Amino acid sequence: MTDLEPTAPAAAPAPSPRPQEWAWTTVGTSIGPLGLAATPKGLLQVSFRADEAVSAEAVAALTRRMGTGPLSGPCASREILTETAAELEDYFAGRRETFSVPLDWSLISGFNRQVLRELAGGVPYGTVVSYQDLADRVGERGAARAVGVAMGSNPLPVVVPCHRVIESNGGLGGFGSGLEIKRSLLSLEGVLPEPLF
Repeated sequence: MTDLEPTAPAAAPAPSPRPQEWAWTTVGTSIGPLGLAATPKGLLQVSFRADEAVSAEAVAALTRRMGTGPLSGPCASREILTETAAELEDYFAGRRETFSVPLDWSLISGFNRQVLRELAGGVPYGTVVSYQDLADRVGERGAARAVGVAMGSNPLPVVVPCHRVIESNGGLGGFGSGLEIKRSLLSLEGVLPEPLF
């Protein structure tokens, strides 16, 4: 008779994400197409340069995260997208300085969310703030670099205006989708002169 060693139970498979309602659309703007994703809670994501390939990649990533593909018929998420598209149209036409569409912050957390919420509520249209000043506002002196990382992880650009964050010396700093877009947004808001070309 042999003693059988107890076997460890098989590891449970990772749980699948609970499917969440969401929708996707693209809108044309003066800086190129923007991809928009929303849930019933609010605007979830804004993607720059949302041509067919970028949109397909963004939708695939969100499908994995949300546990289901985007809805195409009438739903609460589509209503948020319609509201966002109208507000963006007004913004790019110079008729809107603030966004009132609700935001779904679920794609970002921790320090990055704290910084982006401060940016959204505390840096108005036509103004800029330095990375260091924004770090100071959230009580993290010396965290200018971490603020830069938060700006790079912003899932809601334009609406949460990371283009308004610049270097302490007045330089533009970085912008994940290209400095020409940052310049265009700051020009639209009257912070910079219109680009010559």
